Amino acid sequence: MVPDLQEYDEEQVRLMEEMCIVINENDKRIGAESKKTCHVMENINNGLLHRAFSVFLFDSQNRLLLQQRASEKITFPDMWTNTCCSHPLNTADELVEKEQLGARTAAQRKLEHELGIKPEQVPLDQFQYLTRIHYLAPSDGMWGEHEIDYIFMIKADVDLDVSPNEVRDVKYVTPDELRAMFADTSVPMTPWFKLICNTFLFKWWANIDSLESQKDENTIHRLGFD
Repeated sequence: MVPDLQEYDEEQVRLMEEMCIVINENDKRIGAESKKTCHVMENINNGLLHRAFSVFLFDSQNRLLLQQRASEKITFPDMWTNTCCSHPLNTADELVEKEQLGARTAAQRKLEHELGIKPEQVPLDQFQYLTRIHYLAPSDGMWGEHEIDYIFMIKADVDLDVSPNEVRDVKYVTPDELRAMFADTSVPMTPWFKLICNTFLFKWWANIDSLESQKDENTIHRLGFD
């Protein structure tokens, strides 16, 4: 069943037409489907899997920039998450796999789209690729995520011009402040952010200025599959 999107925000419905990169469990490209098709739980339960990225941006004080997803978002609205999470598209410049260039290009594009961060403040070669994470997470009965997620960290002092249709709120946090947010059950957090934090983030954060030793570029970590 294809969901009727009439009840949703017009701009978010438009974005659901974007074409995501469909992959197999080894991150090999096998086709393309719309963002809408890729996020329908019925399709996910039948194995549909797409490529994604997550950016963790730190300022010069080593604080992590978080965003709260806008209420207009179709999946995971109003939830706090890492700096930026989205998908490389099935376009020539975002399909490039060498040195994760397609995913880096997508990350730079979405940082500007969601948070107003200019590309020159986040150069492609400054994104540090840590690893890939494969996870599945329902949003509600209709929608969900099933992704292999490229994890990027970048350290930069940036100027924000937030798009209210994408982002409800932003904040910079220290590790202790983030732990306090996780301990507060009234603060909604995206499932992929929880998985990454519980498994990797705090170790990476403690080594933010020496990330080469933390990289695991060839592994696809399967998280949350019990």
